[in-house]
Amino acid sequence: MWKVPVTQKPDQCLGEWIDREALAEAMIPLIGQLYRNNNVVTSIYGRSLINRSVIELLKAHRFARHRQADSHELSVHETFPLLKAMSELKLGAASVDLGKLAVKFKTDGNGRSAEAFVREELGPVVGQQNVGERKGTDVVLYGFGRIGRLLARILIEKAGGGDGLRLRAVVVRKGASNDLAKRASLLRRDSVHGSFDGIIHVDEEANTLTVNGNLIQFIYAKSPTEVDYTQYGISNALLVDNTGVWRDAEGLGQHLTCPGIDRVLLTAPGKGKLKNIVHGINHGDITADDKIVSAASCTTNAIVPVLKAVNDKFGIVNGHVETVHSYTNDQNLIDNFHKGDRRGRSAALNMVITETGAATAAAKALPELAGKLTGNAIRVPTPNVSMAILNLNLEKASSREEMNEYLRYMALHSDLSRQIDFVASQEVVSTDFVGSRYAGVVDAEATICNDNRVVLYVWYDNEFGYSCQVVRVMEDMAGVNPPAFPQ
Repeated sequence: MWKVPVTQKPDQCLGEWIDREALAEAMIPLIGQLYRNNNVVTSIYGRSLINRSVIELLKAHRFARHRQADSHELSVHETFPLLKAMSELKLGAASVDLGKLAVKFKTDGNGRSAEAFVREELGPVVGQQNVGERKGTDVVLYGFGRIGRLLARILIEKAGGGDGLRLRAVVVRKGASNDLAKRASLLRRDSVHGSFDGIIHVDEEANTLTVNGNLIQFIYAKSPTEVDYTQYGISNALLVDNTGVWRDAEGLGQHLTCPGIDRVLLTAPGKGKLKNIVHGINHGDITADDKIVSAASCTTNAIVPVLKAVNDKFGIVNGHVETVHSYTNDQNLIDNFHKGDRRGRSAALNMVITETGAATAAAKALPELAGKLTGNAIRVPTPNVSMAILNLNLEKASSREEMNEYLRYMALHSDLSRQIDFVASQEVVSTDFVGSRYAGVVDAEATICNDNRVVLYVWYDNEFGYSCQVVRVMEDMAGVNPPAFPQ
């Protein structure tokens, strides 16, 4: 009878698991202290470690193998010493990717201790705890729909010690006598993104929600011009318009006439001369004089970082972008009148061909692509996660292996590592990308290369991934974007 060779014994496997659990458990208070006391946000290849459980920390380490060339599984034995060293260096505000830091320590440590390595790598923020004045920036959300509520979740998650972006108010039209309770319920429960990770207290009399200690004033108004935000103690605020009702400088400028509002960010493609910002690409174009800025669209944010990466190395002659996009609230649930072509047909029952301005908008963020791209979209019966198919003709020929390796490198080591993710699995489907914090995720197994022609498939969470990009633009506009390490 053939016997299966056994390399490990059950007790050994369990013992190793318990050991990893113990180390992950020891990491939790260190992560929390760095976050609350030092405003240091830790992650592993883009996966936030704030307020995570033991198993979630271990899964984040396991996930890291997909980002390594050798499929190496990151171990808590590698990250814990670095985290411990960080907790003892009185760090100033920073964003630290422990996964990348551990890999760099492994390859470039050169015999140094964890403490010596971390001290050098994080040198600019070592000893900077509570040095210099960091004042929180008030934030107002104008509208509380899909994007507004996700922005609220992210802002609350990133509140830290309160000297970054501080969500102070939400402006909506009153929809019912129990409006606030309904708004709280929608924030608490989400059919796509799951339950809110926190505690929400409702004060109907004061029209406030207290969410994980953050007091949020709900203001009921029918137009931007009728609100005086200073009455609520709000000043020099950054207002984020999620409604999409106004998309040009004139319409959005109404917000700037309100006492307490200093700058405005639109979560839709801007019209006219408004700057359309894709973080990671042209966020450096934001100046102190820019009072109104657009964060472009979810699709533009998904495709532009990948397009820039490809164009920088291979050159793009021309191409076509086809978006397979989840349906949105703009479409009808069942057939009914709609002013837009085809959008009146049931979103839940049909694939619907519609237009997209993403290809044209890409040139606003990346002018070298002007006139080179066409685009179209197909709305499909899924509630979230979309895909952009980039069919490109290149100046330089490439192979599938070369293209994938290059994009993997860009996802790991470039300035676009917060925008581009990379997955090499033949089993992933759209729901696997719900909650992705990246602008777009390159599906390596779907890449097609034929001489000078390449077809790339890019997944994106058109709600949450886009919202993360919006918050990054907000941080830049407010001047509260901490340095990222390793550099």
